[in-house]
Amino acid sequence: MAEIIQRDGTWAFDGSTIRITPGRHRSVPLFRQTYGEIAVPLEAVATVAYEPERRRGRGRGRLRMRLREGADPLLQATGGRLPEAADPYRLTVDGDRSGVAEYVVAEIRQSLLLDQVPTEPTKGYLLPGPPVPVSVRSSDGTVSFDGTQVRIDWADTSDRVKRATGPRIIGVGDLIRVEWLPNTGYEDGCLRFVTRETVLFSKLSAERDPYALDLWGSVRRDLLTALVAAAVTARLPHPSTRPGAACADRDRPQVTAPRRPADHHDLLLRRLRELGELHRDGVLTDEEFVLTKAAVLRGF
Repeated sequence: MAEIIQRDGTWAFDGSTIRITPGRHRSVPLFRQTYGEIAVPLEAVATVAYEPERRRGRGRGRLRMRLREGADPLLQATGGRLPEAADPYRLTVDGDRSGVAEYVVAEIRQSLLLDQVPTEPTKGYLLPGPPVPVSVRSSDGTVSFDGTQVRIDWADTSDRVKRATGPRIIGVGDLIRVEWLPNTGYEDGCLRFVTRETVLFSKLSAERDPYALDLWGSVRRDLLTALVAAAVTARLPHPSTRPGAACADRDRPQVTAPRRPADHHDLLLRRLRELGELHRDGVLTDEEFVLTKAAVLRGF
């Protein structure tokens, strides 16, 4: 067993799994404390390294682990946008424990070599992602996921467009992807759920999109929405199931089965009726009504 215990957390390697446990010190970010322990199978690891840092004169360093592309739904959902302090695959190491950190790295690297673990992207998720049910109260409302459907309950401070549409419930089978951008404190973030039907709101900002949470309040609290994004992503088709998909193709729905003509027509009428009601109630301006109606007709 190779193990290193620090204030920020613990890494323990038993030859097949690296268990990463967050520390309980108040300096450990809320996101890492909430996510809890992560069990990383050796086959999910691409590289691991210890990076000494001596510029501050304290001899501290960092353990860093890089996972294979497509191995972790959390990394897939956040796209490298997690703040460094919230990154669970990073550990600050005190200078007097650098030898232990180097030993842990050597043990993991040796096992990667002996097991001939490949570095290319995986064909499926090797980590389960956050457990469900998961619920997060953000600045724009509360988003919950039970493993089968997403529910968004808007806050009193949410835009009137969202409050007018009521709670939003989205089944996993209707989802194409999840888009997540962090609230940095300088720029608002966003958690958007993209379905085959959200073309209706494609012209709206996250502030007014009833399929998106606009993250503008507490940075610490809003960061927890990444847990929901990861939990949902873990239950969507793996990126490897879309071979040859270019970046631009990510904006196109990935439909597993053709919609029947009758369903297609009924859906169009329902969406146009909802749009007309929003316009009559004054939720959408004349310009927004024209733009979204045109977008709906193009989408169908």
